[in-house]
Amino acid sequence: MTVPRIGAAAAWRDAARELLSRGTPPEHVTWGDDAMARGLFDETPASVQPSEIRVHRSFVSVANSVVWHNDPQRFSRLYHMLWRLQSQPWLIGDRGDPAMAKLRAMEKNVHRCQHKMKAFVRFREIGEPAAPRRSFAAWFEPTHHTVEPTARFFQRRFGDMDWRILTPDVSVFCEGGTLRFDTDRPKPDLPDDAHEDLWVTYFRNIFNPARLKVQAMQSEMPKKYWKNMPEAASIPELISTAPARARAMAQAAPTLPPARMAQVQAMQRRNLSSWGGPISDLPAAIHSCSRCPLHVAATQAVPGEGPTTADLVIVGEQPGDQEDLRGKPFVGPAGQVFDEAAKRAGLDRSTVYITNAVKHFKFVPRGKRRIHQRPNVSEIEHCAWWLDAELKLVSPRLVLAMGTVAAKALTGSEANVSNRRGTVERGRLGSAVLITYHPSYILRLSDKAKRKQAMADLQDDLRLAVQEAEDLDGPNRPDH
Repeated sequence: MTVPRIGAAAAWRDAARELLSRGTPPEHVTWGDDAMARGLFDETPASVQPSEIRVHRSFVSVANSVVWHNDPQRFSRLYHMLWRLQSQPWLIGDRGDPAMAKLRAMEKNVHRCQHKMKAFVRFREIGEPAAPRRSFAAWFEPTHHTVEPTARFFQRRFGDMDWRILTPDVSVFCEGGTLRFDTDRPKPDLPDDAHEDLWVTYFRNIFNPARLKVQAMQSEMPKKYWKNMPEAASIPELISTAPARARAMAQAAPTLPPARMAQVQAMQRRNLSSWGGPISDLPAAIHSCSRCPLHVAATQAVPGEGPTTADLVIVGEQPGDQEDLRGKPFVGPAGQVFDEAAKRAGLDRSTVYITNAVKHFKFVPRGKRRIHQRPNVSEIEHCAWWLDAELKLVSPRLVLAMGTVAAKALTGSEANVSNRRGTVERGRLGSAVLITYHPSYILRLSDKAKRKQAMADLQDDLRLAVQEAEDLDGPNRPDH
């Protein structure tokens, strides 16, 4: 029996029904398609009226897939099983039967080939720009004869355009929404597609080197299909560079605490100032701090300095390069600006307690220099443990916050310092907090007039701090 390559499923069913109606056993039938030469003793049996034949729907489903397999014996295998099912209908569910197991495996192979066709066909535009419908063509080399059973998928997906999929076996054409099939078409010389570069760029960007598994990839995207896929030219390079790219991704990835740490971190924030040792032990405790990663790169922690009976505590941002090396607050360029402003304001530095919101120097190396970096919220919150401990032990009448970081640490607000300068706010611990500029802000001003004005404002705020500290009639009592 000859089954044509186009319309094979329906042709095999008709032939099998006729042979079964005639009672023709499988060993008396030679099956082939129209590409196979006719045998010397082959003959076409006379047609008879087929009788009603009943078969389980599961076999019909298996047959509709297996007829498209590339096994030359596929038609014979199907008819042999159909013959057996007439007397042994339970075989359709017998997974231990070798013949039935073979058909199930062939069915699976055909479904897999259909999936590959849907995934790996790459169209190129061949139509004229002025044509009423756009036209596309693709060359594909399927493992099995899956063009005809898969054509409906492409017809539904690309119903608004004309297209053709050419293969070494059966090719399909869709023109005006109508399908037609042809055989033995040569491989066409398809034009370059302007969209391929964009597609390849997209493919390269979604390639995840950290999840590369070459064998698994080739299982899903067999190398036999690569030659007709434009993005496949990038795969060897993407594979060879994957280890280095994965390492770079890992190094650049942010580290996130596990979910259970949220409760622990919330508890830490509620108990930031629980340190309760004697004042004499506080500098040593600060020096041994490792509460945040800043301690790793810094030379040392820099605790506050000054009398612990001071009415005024002055809080800056963090140690600078010189402070980090010498272990004392405000001894670098910003400290010199502060000393000059304090002298003009009539403030004796030896009478106040000077410290920083963050105790370690945060920087990035650039050549031989260490470039200052602003502390983030996490680092400010971790160091608030020590700042709160200092404030509780000194118990000042007033705290002067110099700069945004100090204001954030003392009040919890990051609002613009320029709009708050010269005002007294209530701190997190209930202390009175006067807001002013940080001396480093003045150093960064390139305009001489603005720098002079900012210096005058800092001096005014220092005078106000001295006056407010004296006027407050008790510790930790803001006047508003």
